[in-house]
Amino acid sequence: MWFAVAAVAALVLALAVAARRGLVVVQVSGVSMAPTFLPGDRVLVRRTSAVRRGQVIVFESTRPGGWGTGPPGPPWAIKRVTALPGDPVPDDVAKAAKAEPGEPVPEGALVVVGDGPSSADSRVYGYLPADRVLGVVVRRLSSGPSSPGPVS
Repeated sequence: MWFAVAAVAALVLALAVAARRGLVVVQVSGVSMAPTFLPGDRVLVRRTSAVRRGQVIVFESTRPGGWGTGPPGPPWAIKRVTALPGDPVPDDVAKAAKAEPGEPVPEGALVVVGDGPSSADSRVYGYLPADRVLGVVVRRLSSGPSSPGPVS
């Protein structure tokens, strides 16, 4: 009995420390980041708005018609940052971003792309407003239910 109480206390303490350090766990629900992350994978996310090229981020999700417009969808999305403000706009993103290829990505904007072949990302919606970033994926955890909700 004492072992179970100690285990629960340790879990509560670990969750409190994680929350205090700005960590959150979210569950992947779509295939846009396959094979890197698969549906059911849980990822540990460090809350931050400072991101680097190549990092995988979680952000407020896309909705039909653009980033954050239209009816509510999944609360979060997960993609890889491929260009930061000042970087050249990639050729495959230029049309959706209403920009010329090679033109600099504007301040306050990011280019994000899924690892999977069927990803709704900057190639479809253009720039992601940087203020929508929840944080950076730190690592994959075991599969299972999670909070604050699924990401695709």
